[in-house]
Amino acid sequence: MGRFLGIDPGLNTSGYGVIETSPRGIRLVEAGVIRTKSRASLEHRLGELHEALSEIVATLRPDMMALEQLFSHYERPRTAILMGHARGVICLAAQLAGIPVESYAPTRVKKLLTGSGRAPKSQMQLAVKLQLNLDTLPEPADVADALAIALCGYHFTRLAAA
Repeated sequence: MGRFLGIDPGLNTSGYGVIETSPRGIRLVEAGVIRTKSRASLEHRLGELHEALSEIVATLRPDMMALEQLFSHYERPRTAILMGHARGVICLAAQLAGIPVESYAPTRVKKLLTGSGRAPKSQMQLAVKLQLNLDTLPEPADVADALAIALCGYHFTRLAAA
């Protein structure tokens, strides 16, 4: 039982989703995106991300944060570096709030929710919709990914406790 905050980290856009578990099942508490000003300095953008995430944590009071692991694509190393900066700020916000953080590889999240580590975004959105009993597909994709990561945090925590 508890609240799980999933984060799909990014410097431009970070998706977040909070789910709550109880004996009656899993329910969506809140989901959305944090956007930073693309023309602002790196320092300013990281500050915006930290401030927004700290507010979300203070308001929604999650028990655990699930975060997508850093991955690098050989064609876009700069993207991985910027994502690393965002992940650092996200981890700092969790640490300052006293929230434990677990990181999951994107392929592990996909495999847990769909059975395939290479599932496309549309399949992930459908899996999240079904697990959370939502009326519509979660959008944008950043939100669906964040909710998938939160669900992954819940399922792996439950398996570890069993």
